[in-house]
Amino acid sequence: MEELNILNLLIILTSAWLGGSAAKRMGYPAILGELIIGILLGPALLGLLETSEMINVLAEVGIILLMVYIGMEINFRDLGKASWPGLLAAIGGFIVPFALGYYTIIYFGGTQMAAIFVSIAVAVTSLATKSRILVDLKLLNTRIAYVLMAGALISDTLALVIFAGIISYVDAGSIDTLGLAWVAGKAILFFVFTALAGIYLLPLLGRFLMKSKISSRTLHFTLILIIVLGFSELAEVAGLHSILGAFMAGLFIRDGVFNRQISKDINNIFHDISIGFLAPIFFVSAGFNVTLDVFQTDLVMLIVVTLVAMVGKIFGTALFYLPSGYGWREGIAVGTGMNGRGAVEIIIAGIGLQMGIITNEIFSILVFMAIFTTLTVPLFLTWTTNWLRKRNELVHQESRSGYIILGANPLGLYMAKKLQDKNEVVIIDANREMVTEAKTQGFNSMYGNILKEETMEDAKAIEKGTFIGLTGNSEINFLAAQLAEDAFYIPNKIVLVSPSETGADVNMLDKINATSLFANKTELEPWASKISNGDFKENTLTIKEEISTREWVKEHKGDKNSILPFFIINTEGIIRPFHYNDTIAEGEKVIYLE
Repeated sequence: MEELNILNLLIILTSAWLGGSAAKRMGYPAILGELIIGILLGPALLGLLETSEMINVLAEVGIILLMVYIGMEINFRDLGKASWPGLLAAIGGFIVPFALGYYTIIYFGGTQMAAIFVSIAVAVTSLATKSRILVDLKLLNTRIAYVLMAGALISDTLALVIFAGIISYVDAGSIDTLGLAWVAGKAILFFVFTALAGIYLLPLLGRFLMKSKISSRTLHFTLILIIVLGFSELAEVAGLHSILGAFMAGLFIRDGVFNRQISKDINNIFHDISIGFLAPIFFVSAGFNVTLDVFQTDLVMLIVVTLVAMVGKIFGTALFYLPSGYGWREGIAVGTGMNGRGAVEIIIAGIGLQMGIITNEIFSILVFMAIFTTLTVPLFLTWTTNWLRKRNELVHQESRSGYIILGANPLGLYMAKKLQDKNEVVIIDANREMVTEAKTQGFNSMYGNILKEETMEDAKAIEKGTFIGLTGNSEINFLAAQLAEDAFYIPNKIVLVSPSETGADVNMLDKINATSLFANKTELEPWASKISNGDFKENTLTIKEEISTREWVKEHKGDKNSILPFFIINTEGIIRPFHYNDTIAEGEKVIYLE
């Protein structure tokens, strides 16, 4: 039995962490940095790292758990946000580069099976690549963002389905019509059985565990590992690859099996084990299989495959996007955004290399293609979205127009009363009495811990456009805004910052893309007391010359903080909260309390 080289594993993990961290700081997925580290430190260049049988085993387990996590991350309900345009983008962005990739490899003398593997790899779109880039470019509240997210999910799922069929064929070898039917039948039976098990059997298991009051996270994790390995083995028996079973298990583990908290905990565990430990080993070791000789011997093929992947994705998406009615320019922007590649592409390419279907040279070309195309995404997406913005064609998603207000205190209720005339407003508070009182006053309020995702999910945070943290605890406001940013991509986050608290630094606002309510540090209690007792006066001031909110505060606020700017009303009568990062136009009105 081969002995595990601890030092080698330590260096691989450390270098993976450094490379992944560097990539994420630049707005790219960690996978990109891990691949590059593997190429730089592996046999291709410096030769400081080496693979082994044990490393390969860990890497294989890593991709199984990673596929479980990818499955867990797919929420089919989210696809309804842009089902039709997302489907069109996914199909066009898959079919065209798939066809071009196939004929490119055939042209360069590759086998049909190698051509199909390359086709899948160039047709895939990475979801992980998108989400961070969309955040950085402040595009999460646009229609493009919804289409990209939906398109990426559909594209990855489509790639895995096609991959399943190919694996079945390869496993069977040369077969006749009857044999082909048998191969297809086994694959179909696998998907049918796993779907039925996921829809009916796994929820039964979940209900049994809840009735038995079994709450051990370790036991739940063990059971899920058994389910994952069971699904993976079924995939192998059906002539498919184990990653298909892991992916299907992840799809159904996400919802309906365990309670929300357990599911969240399990999701976090799989994230930490796969993305934090095992998957980096796979991606670094994938870099070990890359050869730099392709830049000399196969440079033309590398350039052509990369161009085919980029141009095919953009052209295919734009062409198939036309029936959506949103225009070819938006289709081009979506196509540039869908050019990033990542986990699924590298996993499929790695399996092809392992099975001897593609050579080291073709594998290397696919890795470099993934790196080059992903690097272009922020640049091209910035250009195309700015192009749309200049033409006033960058459409913001209307569905994200409601408000979540944290705090059923008098200030929160006063704000909700003004906003709910033309907006959906949900008030959240951890105080049951205050929530009950808010309900009696006719407000849509709910009890819950704002720092738990399930609370935000119940408030339909994924559909809301603005989060307002309006408690006296600035740190809670900040943490809740962070959750709204990271988990639900709420575009607007406005929080109250108390002058008496040192735990919450105003500088944190920029890190979470948030702004301060009332454009100034404000104590909650004095104003809550005034509103509760009716000891205040509401005034309206029409602005005669454009001015920033912070300048307005400087001009009108006295030393005793006797004025509280609450809202801005535009010339069309639309009301919005008064916050730091805003400008008041000529003719707009400021509602303030004193």
